[in-house]
Amino acid sequence: MPASLSFSVATPGGPRTARVVHERRGAGRPLVLLHGIGHHWQAWEPVLDILAVDRDVIAVDLPGFGASDALPDGIPYDLDGVIPVLDALFEALGVKRPDVAGNSLGGLIALELGRLGLVRSVTALSPARFWTEAERRYAFGVLSAMRAGARALPPPMVAWLARGAVGRAALTGAIYARPARRSPDAVVAETRALREAVGFGATLAAGSSGLFTHDIRDVPVTIAWGSRDRLMPRRQGVRAKRVIPGARLVRLPGCGHVPMNDDPALVARVILDGSR
Repeated sequence: MPASLSFSVATPGGPRTARVVHERRGAGRPLVLLHGIGHHWQAWEPVLDILAVDRDVIAVDLPGFGASDALPDGIPYDLDGVIPVLDALFEALGVKRPDVAGNSLGGLIALELGRLGLVRSVTALSPARFWTEAERRYAFGVLSAMRAGARALPPPMVAWLARGAVGRAALTGAIYARPARRSPDAVVAETRALREAVGFGATLAAGSSGLFTHDIRDVPVTIAWGSRDRLMPRRQGVRAKRVIPGARLVRLPGCGHVPMNDDPALVARVILDGSR
């Protein structure tokens, strides 16, 4: 069952309390999992038990998403705001320099944690900020449309749509290559998470400018990209490799933007290989 953890973080107005919900399974070296914008820790559910065979796996609801509270007042939803909160979370969890894997927004955060030396290794699945301006506008347009749809559709309509493969594709086809494989309950839950994500707007606005341009030399980095990523094309992975020449670039055949559900065994193997 997910746990709730409250801990102190510094803000311009003094110490404040942050509350983060997480799911923790397994034993071994700690591995923290970070989801994408508008999602929740359950995005990692398809790979959690595979990873937990060898690792102490901690899947986190990022602040402002899932069941976690919004960031305390005074902390912005950009990397400068989120990274210190996650560093404080690691301390509260009792994990020092964990391995970290992230998807999309979570992949970007994982790379920044690696750049700052706060983690032992990084696996980034379709990380953000390796786009052109046109690609960014397209991705933000799709994400904004998904958010608008999630907020407009009555919950009974979402539940009805999720019962059929066509409806699940309509709700989640932009992020999954094989949306029919996602269970109806999971689609309902992630649509609700997208609708209720209090950090969505501020996080999207914070990502509207700037690219990730830093090499990471002292931490092993794996960048993996789905061959059927409809939200952020796989050519962005080639750009990421140019920015971080020492990174291992892995193709995920048949996978979409959120690849964990499309091929759990492959994604789990990539994460484990990248964090040995």
